[in-house]
Amino acid sequence: MDNKGEEKFMRMAIELSQHNVEQGMGGPFGAVIVKEGMVVARSANKVVPQNDPTAHAEISAIRLACQELGTYNLEGCEIYTSCEPCPMCLGAIYWARIDKIYYANTKADAAAIGFDDHFIYDELELPMNKRKMPFVQLLRNEAQSAFKLWETSENKTDY
Repeated sequence: MDNKGEEKFMRMAIELSQHNVEQGMGGPFGAVIVKEGMVVARSANKVVPQNDPTAHAEISAIRLACQELGTYNLEGCEIYTSCEPCPMCLGAIYWARIDKIYYANTKADAAAIGFDDHFIYDELELPMNKRKMPFVQLLRNEAQSAFKLWETSENKTDY
């Protein structure tokens, strides 16, 4: 694909982000997922209207793309996002196996307008006992039974 196609898809993501703000629907973020030069899914940030802190543009677009393609594996797809993905979205993009990320604004640009994810990156670097949110492990031995069952299951799907 030439640069013009890439710019076209990025403009779609940017338009979604602008429209979201103009309509009072939430944060200024948009994402478009493309496969073989065709738009598979697009979404703006839906955190506020859906009362869902995970409904970022990228995750919402991934959910739609997976439904559209009938798979949890988005290999062969690219994502165009109006801003560098946050840690949650980046994790989802990796889990979805998306091939490439194109982004416009940076995480520093997002932080400058109040969307600062730096505290999450900082927390991940700390040992669990030093994090702001307490981590308490319970019933590991009991929970291991599900893992052992998974290991021997003939019905498992590796992903």
